Amino acid sequence: MRVQPFENIFVLCTGRCGSTTFVQAARHATNFTASHESRTHLAGALRLAYPSKHIEADNRLTWLLGRLDVTWGTRPLYVHLRRDAEETAQSFAKRANQGILLAYRTTILMGAAKRNTSTEMIDFCRDYVQTVEQNIALFLRDKPHVTQVTLENAQTDFPNFWDRIGAEGDLDAAMAEWAVKHNASKSA
Repeated sequence: MRVQPFENIFVLCTGRCGSTTFVQAARHATNFTASHESRTHLAGALRLAYPSKHIEADNRLTWLLGRLDVTWGTRPLYVHLRRDAEETAQSFAKRANQGILLAYRTTILMGAAKRNTSTEMIDFCRDYVQTVEQNIALFLRDKPHVTQVTLENAQTDFPNFWDRIGAEGDLDAAMAEWAVKHNASKSA
């Protein structure tokens, strides 16, 4: 595979799909920095002002895709990080009363959980996963530099990503990160 000189790499995902692990693995590259949700506390132009030679994984970027396109356009490599949709929804269900799922249920869906008591929590989680996956797919449809990494196939997908960006560093150590359950949900 021909190495592309990417200045920046954005990992777009639902969350609960290995984004923390992806960053832990990417940190073993010596020619890129890598962070997870590093600018979530910022607004305006600063929110998307990532440094050069940086890999950023942040599921909240899926709420900022228009701005991401205006700011970065077609220059970066966009990684669509995925996990089995049902597994992702089940993981979110274990954390449904916090973070992005809480915001989705109570703000984006305008308090739907209170108004629709027949809807089970897992249904809200599935709805969120489907919505974000479709938003990512729509955003990526005209981008020339896209790759996919799936949690289930990380042992082959991540080395392909590593090669594609011309990463330097310790790939063996990076791959060892995929055997660690970073940020795992506790059992229900």
